[in-house]
Amino acid sequence: MNKKLNTNANSYTIVYAAVIVIIVAFLLAFVSSILKQRQENNVALDKKKQILAALNLRDLDDTKASELYSTYIIKDNVIDDSNKIVAEGSKGGEATGFKLNSADAKQGKLALYICNVDGKTKYVIPVYGMGLWGPISGYIAINDDKNTIYGAYFNHESETAGLGAEIKDNKAWQDQFIGKKIMLPNDPSHIALQVVKKSDVKNPTVQCDAVTGATLTSNGVSEMLQECLGKYLKFLNDK
Repeated sequence: MNKKLNTNANSYTIVYAAVIVIIVAFLLAFVSSILKQRQENNVALDKKKQILAALNLRDLDDTKASELYSTYIIKDNVIDDSNKIVAEGSKGGEATGFKLNSADAKQGKLALYICNVDGKTKYVIPVYGMGLWGPISGYIAINDDKNTIYGAYFNHESETAGLGAEIKDNKAWQDQFIGKKIMLPNDPSHIALQVVKKSDVKNPTVQCDAVTGATLTSNGVSEMLQECLGKYLKFLNDK
C-alpha cells in the first residue's frame, strides 16, 4: 500500500521551496542572458549612430545606421600615442577600436576610425571627459589634413536639461565645430581647440562658443578636447 504524501511535513515544505527557487533562478538566468545580448546590441547600435553623427549622418533608423556604418567605416584601428598601430581593425569594424572605452584611452589604447565619405578620407576620434554632474563623451571627425574638423557629436549621462544637456541636444551648437582647426598652423605642438565664453572668443579659428548658462559643462568639453586630442598629437602631425 502506497504511503500518502504528507504535505504538512517540514521536509515537504523545504523540498518544495528548494524546487521553486531552482526553477525561478533558472528562469531569471535565462531571461537575463537574452536581455543582456539585446542590451549589448542596443549599446553598440547607439555607438554607431554617434560615430555617424560626427560624420554628419544623423536621424537614421536602426537598419540604415548599421548599413551606413558598415559602408563608411573602413577600419577601427587601435594606435598608441606615438601613432603606432597596436591592432588593425576591419571594414565596418566592431571588434578592435570599437570595443575600447575611456578606461582603455587612459591606458594609452587609442581608438581611431578611418572612414571614407564620398571618396574622401575622414578620421573619427573618441573623446571622454567630465561635465557638471557626470561623464561626458563624444566623437570628433576630421578631414584628411588631420587638422580641420569635419563634424562633431557630444553625449552626456546626466547634465541639466536646457543647459549642460545642450551639448547633446543642440545640433546647432555641435555644428559650430565644423571647419574649426585643432591646432594652430604655427604651433602644432599642442591642441588649440577650445570652448570659451562668447565674449572671450579671440581666435574663432580654434575657439567655439560655450553653452549659455552651462559654464562648468562647457569647461568640461574644452578640457576633454584638449586632453583626449592631445593623446593623438603624433597622429595629427604625421602627414
